[in-house]
Amino acid sequence: MTTFTIQEKNAMRMLQNDLPLTRRPFTEIAAKCGFSAPQLIGLLKKLSGSGILRKFGAILRHQKAGYRKNALVVWSVEPDIMENTGRICASRPYVSHCYERNPAFQGKYNLFTMLHSREEDLSPVINDLSHSIGCKDYLILESLQEYKKTSPEYFE
Repeated sequence: MTTFTIQEKNAMRMLQNDLPLTRRPFTEIAAKCGFSAPQLIGLLKKLSGSGILRKFGAILRHQKAGYRKNALVVWSVEPDIMENTGRICASRPYVSHCYERNPAFQGKYNLFTMLHSREEDLSPVINDLSHSIGCKDYLILESLQEYKKTSPEYFE
């Protein structure tokens, strides 16, 4: 079992919340915890390397960012072109998430993309992506409501 110092616990407590909207958020958090920024980054690397920290990422609140329409679009992609297709999808500015799903949804939809538009009509971006990857077999799962997004809290 891993034990943590009070400083490390304080840092993890702060990191599980929103980052400060400053030019150097890690420097600010580190200073409040008695670390230097490189020490804080080192702690994150240590936690990640040991498997304690699996993911560190941003949560986009789509509507607050000005996006009016969002949808999960799932594609049926042949395995031999999956890598290239995924790269094309991920390169599009309107795609925030792109991942392969195994097992496939409904037995065939194996590439998932989250698309966003500032317009009410998603069809232009879906058509662009469909044409770019040469895939016409897809399902559109529209986001009808944005739910409260929170991260788990491990240190109180």
